[in-house]
Amino acid sequence: MARDAQETRRKLLEAATAEFSAYGIAGARVDRIAANAGCNKAMIYSYFGNKDQLFDAVFDAIVIGTVTEVPIDPADLPGYAGKLFDRYHEHPESLRLATWYALERGGREEPPAMVAKATVRKVAAIRDAQENGSLPSRFGAEELLTLVIHLSTTGSFELSAPKRDDALMARRRESIVAAVARLIAD
Repeated sequence: MARDAQETRRKLLEAATAEFSAYGIAGARVDRIAANAGCNKAMIYSYFGNKDQLFDAVFDAIVIGTVTEVPIDPADLPGYAGKLFDRYHEHPESLRLATWYALERGGREEPPAMVAKATVRKVAAIRDAQENGSLPSRFGAEELLTLVIHLSTTGSFELSAPKRDDALMARRRESIVAAVARLIAD
């Protein structure tokens, strides 16, 4: 029975990811999520509580996936930015979800626990590298992280285009990596 529950939860998260990334929190419909998951709508409430809590679960999964697949490497911030760009290229829904989060929840509440926890660890890693002299300290650790992350999203609208230009994406990635390298150059 537990295996079926896990599979149902997985299907709901998958359908909710597609729904929230397309319509945002306000525009998402629980009925569509349930139908696309092949589940009863009551399962959403049983597993997640409500639509907002389902969005939180989807957002947490995206953050966990990104942090797990692309761990920060303060010794290679240009490479880290390139890998983040690659992750966004492979999972454009993550940027759409982050955009919806900022539009619909930004400034009204604290960032989700998963985002805050990941950010604290990344800032600490950069600060340690700055303190040991392997990264310049012209920018504070938090500002440097913010710049690297935002540079890695350059061209994000192109990432979600139905027909992406792979040559353009390769040039965009090269530009991002080069920009971060210049940002941290002595």
